[in-house]
Order: sequence, then C-alpha cells, then structure tokens
Amino acid sequence: MKRTLWKRVIQNKTSLAGLVLVALFALTALLAPVLAPVHNPNNPYQMPQESYQIAPQPPSAQHWFGTTEQQYDLYYGVVWGARLAFKVGLTVTALAFLIGLLVGGVAAYCGGKVDEILMRLTDVVFAVPSLVLAMVIAAMLGPDLKNMMLALTVVAWPSYARLVRGDILAVKQRNFVTAARTLGASGGRIFFRHLIPNSIYPSVVVASLDIGYMVLTAASLSFLGLGAQPGTADWGQLIALARNWVLGTPGHPLAYWYTVAVPGGAIFLFVLGWNLLGDAFRDILDPRQG
Repeated sequence: MKRTLWKRVIQNKTSLAGLVLVALFALTALLAPVLAPVHNPNNPYQMPQESYQIAPQPPSAQHWFGTTEQQYDLYYGVVWGARLAFKVGLTVTALAFLIGLLVGGVAAYCGGKVDEILMRLTDVVFAVPSLVLAMVIAAMLGPDLKNMMLALTVVAWPSYARLVRGDILAVKQRNFVTAARTLGASGGRIFFRHLIPNSIYPSVVVASLDIGYMVLTAASLSFLGLGAQPGTADWGQLIALARNWVLGTPGHPLAYWYTVAVPGGAIFLFVLGWNLLGDAFRDILDPRQG
C-alpha cells in the first residue's frame, strides 16, 4: 500500500509539484536555525528589529527580502514563519482530527441518545461561520499563538466528526463487522480494529487539505491582531505590517512591493503545495476514483 501510494504520487505531475513545494518548506523549517540564526534564544520566533523607522527598506545585502515597517527583517520572518506554519497547521489539524474521530466514532457506534447529544453539539458549532467563531474565541482569550491554535481547533473538529460518523454508520452494516460481533469480539476491539481503520481514509484526505487552510485562517487571525504577539515571525502578521504600503508612493505604486509579495507568496505557495498533495491523496485513497 505504501509503495503504491508513493509510486502514484511520483507519477502524477500535479501531486509531484505539491510534494516538492511542501518538501521545500519543510526543509526551510528544519534548517531555520542555519538559514536565519536565532535572534532571541528565549524566543526564536521573535524577528530582529534594527530600529523603529516607519518606512520599509528595499532588499539589500544585509536584508535579502527587505524590511517591514518598524524594520522587522522579512527574510527572518519568512524562514521562521515556515516553521511556525508547520507548527500551527499540523498541530491544529491533528487535534481537530483526533477530537472529531472520537466524537463522530462514539456517536455512530453508540447511537441513540449519545448520537443525538453529540451531533447536536456539533450542530451548535456549525451554526456559526468558522472564521467568525474563531475570531470571537481568539478575541476572548487574548492575542497569543496558543489561544489562536485553540480557537482554530474548536471550529475545525465538527467537520471531522460528521464525516467519521457517516463512514462508520456505513461500515457498521458490513458483513465482517457482523461476523466479529458474532464471534464475541468486544466493543472496543470492533471499534478500533474494524470500524476506525475502514472509515478513516476520507478523513485523512480532508486533513491533508485542511493543513493549508488552517495556516491561511491563522494568517487571517494574525492579520486582524488576534494571533501571535507583535514581532513574531508569522506570515499573517508580516502582511498586516505591509497594509499601509500596498499603494506605494505617488508616482511609484510598486515602491514597496516586497512587503506584500514576499509573505503573500510564501502563504500562497505553502497552501498550494498542501492542496495539490491533498488532491493526490483523494484520487489515490478514494476507491470511487477511477
């Protein structure tokens, strides 16, 4: 299975492009201390700040990607922002996946009142648009990276719960589950050995697509001041620092293009890579795909 999956990913040009993009960002995140030596040992995500000068400075030998307003180094922000993007995307997606798997799995397996209660709880979260709810939670908890990740986890798990519930309800009717129950298998064994392994693939596909979406949503919260602390190497915060310079200067509309293009390009390529890779996983793991 693993060999077939890898072979099909390599053979597909689209998925290969996604794999290359994700691998490049992963390599950047892994080598961040080498590519951009740590400025603050107590907080490696803190960007170096040379002065409080308002106007951004263009790319130079000292600052390869230029600086933002208040003279934060864009190169440092992009490199360490890659590590932060993986931290946010993978952590939030993993937590939401596990919570959704537990809630949806228990609801489908137990049925009855348990199913009704858990699904109504899921509906309550679904009743509010996810970005709005995440903004409210993050605002209530205060601007902090952990609070932002908690807010994203709260709004992300219901989609997994519904997906897992539907798949397990279908798998429950299969003959091998009935046979296991007839042979006296315990409820826990049936749940973890038969139901979950045969219901998890659609959720894995959604999770692979959600990693990029979580990073994009996190960038939106940071842009609004509801994410990491000021000065953190966060792509959304870098774009927020560029909003006063989007129009450039009179007669030179592209004078500060780098303040938007550099962090914006990083977000675009990161999300694109995960989306391409997620589409490949969907094509490979979905048995309905020809």
